[in-house]
Amino acid sequence: MAEYGLESLEFFRALADDKLIGARCEDCGALTVPQRGICPKCFSSSMKVEEVEGKGKLAAYTVIYVPPTEMKNYGYGMKNPYASAVIELDEGGKVCGQLVGFDLSKPEEIKIGTPLVMEKIVRGEGEEEKVFLGFRAA
Repeated sequence: MAEYGLESLEFFRALADDKLIGARCEDCGALTVPQRGICPKCFSSSMKVEEVEGKGKLAAYTVIYVPPTEMKNYGYGMKNPYASAVIELDEGGKVCGQLVGFDLSKPEEIKIGTPLVMEKIVRGEGEEEKVFLGFRAA
């Protein structure tokens, strides 16, 4: 694994490399994704970056029809909504990401507990390119 640090931009550098990283507390074992320098469970600063598999299950989601400006600029809106989700990772911990590959015209058919796998989302081109975290059905 490439070396990644605890700084927040490292999460997106890893994502650009098709990796999902978090931090494991060396005191209590809690996993936090994205990684951070302080454990939210026991407040220890003994955190170590850890690559996670990127698999989990759907814990919660919402379909967004009125997006913030940046998402609107990517083409999302009333006629093209997107879904934001909380994913419970297999290794522990939870992370937020965009659901991809689901029929959002029928959100009632999206089921809590659905197995998911990470998918990198790339928007923009050249120097405007940005990487985002997504999840699709496994």
